[in-house]
Amino acid sequence: MVKTKMGNWAGQPMGQERLAIGKFIAELREERGITQGALAKTLHTSQSAIARMEAGRQNFSTEMLAKIGNVLGRGILALSKGISFEIEGGHKLSGRIEVKASKNSAVALLCASLLNRGKTILRSMPRIEEVSRIVEVLTSIGVSVRWLNQSDVEIVPPRKLKLGAIDDDAARKTRSIIMLMGPLMHLVTGFKLPYAGGCRLGKRSVQPHLYALEKLGLSVKTADGWYACRAAPANPGKLVMYENGNTPTENAIMAAARVKGVVEIRRAASNYMVHDLCHFLEKLGVRIEGIGTHTLRVHGVPDIDTDVEFWPGEDPIEAMTLLSIAATTNSPITIARCPIDFLDLELLKLEKMGMKFQIGRTYKAKNGYTDLVDIKCTDASHLVALDDKLEAHDDPGMNVDSLPYFAPIAASAKGQTLIHDFMYENRAIYYMELNKLGADITLADVHRAYINGPTKWRAGEVICPPALRPAVIILIAMLAARGKSMLRNVYSINRGYEDLAARLNRLGAKIRVVPSL
Repeated sequence: MVKTKMGNWAGQPMGQERLAIGKFIAELREERGITQGALAKTLHTSQSAIARMEAGRQNFSTEMLAKIGNVLGRGILALSKGISFEIEGGHKLSGRIEVKASKNSAVALLCASLLNRGKTILRSMPRIEEVSRIVEVLTSIGVSVRWLNQSDVEIVPPRKLKLGAIDDDAARKTRSIIMLMGPLMHLVTGFKLPYAGGCRLGKRSVQPHLYALEKLGLSVKTADGWYACRAAPANPGKLVMYENGNTPTENAIMAAARVKGVVEIRRAASNYMVHDLCHFLEKLGVRIEGIGTHTLRVHGVPDIDTDVEFWPGEDPIEAMTLLSIAATTNSPITIARCPIDFLDLELLKLEKMGMKFQIGRTYKAKNGYTDLVDIKCTDASHLVALDDKLEAHDDPGMNVDSLPYFAPIAASAKGQTLIHDFMYENRAIYYMELNKLGADITLADVHRAYINGPTKWRAGEVICPPALRPAVIILIAMLAARGKSMLRNVYSINRGYEDLAARLNRLGAKIRVVPSL
């Protein structure tokens, strides 16, 4: 195959996949009133090349699809759940990459915008599938949601929500839908929401949400795939979280935000997305004591009507992803804008495993409160297994979503590592997919996996697990494996990462999109 000037691969048979993507691009371009010539100029290519793309006569690189999506304001890479990545691994990466805004913060802030009768502008939002699903749900119930550019979104609620028109298909694709309960209980007396979806990681009970919200006046009955909710006037007081999970805590905070008086939330989560939500609500006039602790005192405001703009913090889990890539491929990359307060324990573990890196000076994020650093990784690491097991705990322990990214690192380290993933029944099982790429992993039970290293990674073909973090660790291993690997059905990756393949390609990775519609 010969690489063309545009970064696409020539010499492949024309298929229905390219035809469908080309038609989709043409429809988006025309919908936005952009000519082929104008699009070509923005992409630094020719009008004839655009015409070939739209006619299905041009193969697409991951980077080109990402660029087109940026210009047209729509994610082209995730057009199909059947999209795949062909990865030529074994290459060292180098250069600088910035951490994007947090997925988990972004979806919570979108839900929280319903509490405000004024205009909300969220800056530097990640353009990912999880965000798109919540935007689709909000739009379907009458909320005006408008992307001002590639990363800033404006939300204006209607005078009256159209909850009967909710896009239940979009809602069922994300677990974040359940976080609409807290805001909606202040806007309508009765409403229905579809069952929450998202990653398939075993039993994930919604009871912690329901127990917290019932203390604030919301009763929920479940039947036929729907949550039937009925709101009563809420009273201030004290509630104890049944489980200090992030999303249940956020739901409780949003519900408390418009209760007249003080609601004390005990055993609250104190993770990064909870910080972002609390600071956002403070900009709306809600006073919250104890941010960053496990006891929050929310001084509610019954009526919120203010124009506000807010920047979510950078994503510590994306930073951990990039650290895992650097460690597993032994690559000298600089990871910029890392939220250090939510990475310090992970970095200590990596240091003790022999990873070499330097942490730069601390500076503030655009939101004014998140502390950021740049981390410069070197290629002089000699990884060794830790003597003790790797596990995640509620704060102040290691973040549970950081834990999977230690699997490819442990597989690259000398010795045996026990990873104990206590929270999810299925996630440790997904670690076994790394064996298809040469790893030596034994499953002790559904929560514990023994990983022996160092691994001589080899290329292979793997279907993405239906869960975000396990899907990405396979991509990481494929980056380290010499030869060409195929990672099929990468929708779960696009749920949480914005243009990850294209961004890694700019560091020297060789990832090609293979659409399969």
